[in-house]
Amino acid sequence: QMQLAESGGGLVQAGGSLRLSCVASGHTFSNWNLAWFRQAPGKEREFVASIRYSGGNTYYADSVKGRFTISRDNAKNTVYLEMNSLKPEDTAVYYCAAGGDITTMKSSNWRYWAQGTQVTVSS
Repeated sequence: QMQLAESGGGLVQAGGSLRLSCVASGHTFSNWNLAWFRQAPGKEREFVASIRYSGGNTYYADSVKGRFTISRDNAKNTVYLEMNSLKPEDTAVYYCAAGGDITTMKSSNWRYWAQGTQVTVSS
């Protein structure tokens, strides 16, 4: 069983930046693909970004491409989501996930989930 714990959410003005972190334990971190999803009120959970276990490949949703960057530090068992030029429509609960296919955007494809962290972008 892998445990995931996020931090870094909060309230930011439009145009600002935040960095989310997600620390993993319970499995060999470097063997696992990782991803970030988000869920806004009344909407389905949607894919944001993913990264291969080696860190060599990343994928992004079109809505965040060029603004968000996913990265990982296998020595620290941590995956990050750097979010820049934030927009009010980025407001959501953000979740990190582990154990899926990085080319598939379906949340059901991912095995382990963190509890979620709120990101609110004010206009």
